[in-house]
Amino acid sequence: MRSNKNNGMEWFGHSRRRILRALGVSAALPMAWPFNVAQAAAQVYDFGPEQKGRVRAPKDPDAERLISAYRFVTPGVLTVAIAPFSPPIATYATDARSIVGADPDYAQLIADALGLRLLLVPVAWADWPLGLASGRYDAVISNVGVTEKRKQKFDFTTYRLGVHGFYVRTDSTIRSIREPQDIAGLRIITRSGTIQEHIVLEWNRRNASHGLKEAALQYYDDGASERLALLSGRADVILNPDPTLSFEAATQGQIRQVGTVNAGWPDKADVAIATRKGSGLAPALTAATNGLIRGGQYRAALARWGLQNEAVDRSETNPPGFPDA
Repeated sequence: MRSNKNNGMEWFGHSRRRILRALGVSAALPMAWPFNVAQAAAQVYDFGPEQKGRVRAPKDPDAERLISAYRFVTPGVLTVAIAPFSPPIATYATDARSIVGADPDYAQLIADALGLRLLLVPVAWADWPLGLASGRYDAVISNVGVTEKRKQKFDFTTYRLGVHGFYVRTDSTIRSIREPQDIAGLRIITRSGTIQEHIVLEWNRRNASHGLKEAALQYYDDGASERLALLSGRADVILNPDPTLSFEAATQGQIRQVGTVNAGWPDKADVAIATRKGSGLAPALTAATNGLIRGGQYRAALARWGLQNEAVDRSETNPPGFPDA
């Protein structure tokens, strides 16, 4: 199997089309996508470039004061790297250029709170650590989970629960995956170098120590290839961030959830903004996030994309993360 590391502008140019093909949706969509199925019946997803319903926030003087000593990549601008890999977290709008979704909305709220203009920089997800460390952008807001290894190089501000979902074909005989023994002998699609991959590897280790067959991991270059492998029966299960898979299950009806696992299994770890280690920016982002939580804009923005169940009650700077990733 091939690694999922995508590089170059071709990845960006074709990403949206791959996503739409994987979801079985036409690329020529109207501005709003109302899906009249299951849990998506009451949810309207706006993938138009105008984003007229995007939640905005006022300046937060307390958070703004905390950035006085920080030097931004571009003065007056919050430059944020984001991988437009899948709705509703982040994807390309119907103009194939603008980046929309829950993470872009949150990035806009943070920029508003700090009194800055927002610049989103599309990146391949695997490339964000090098770009951030080299100072190409101020922060990464792209479904990055907190891990102890990552904390050695970066600072983190939590903003969403880290939940990964196990999904199977709707006609699969698999009913539940809750613990390591449930994946014994299965063929599992996940993404290389991610927290979810490390969880499966640890579950495999535990199963092997008990004489159970290890799960076989599969890696693909894009969502379309992943979905084809699952739906064609070449794989049994896919384990990746729950928001994107839940969106697909609700809007397409070809897959269903059979379990979830927290990113910090067996403990807890959340999704966070990543910033350069020791840059001093993380405390300001944490203060801004907590202000947005108190002001109601944070939950309103998540609800716009159907992710209100993944809201955190309080943002933290550098909390405990996944121990081994």
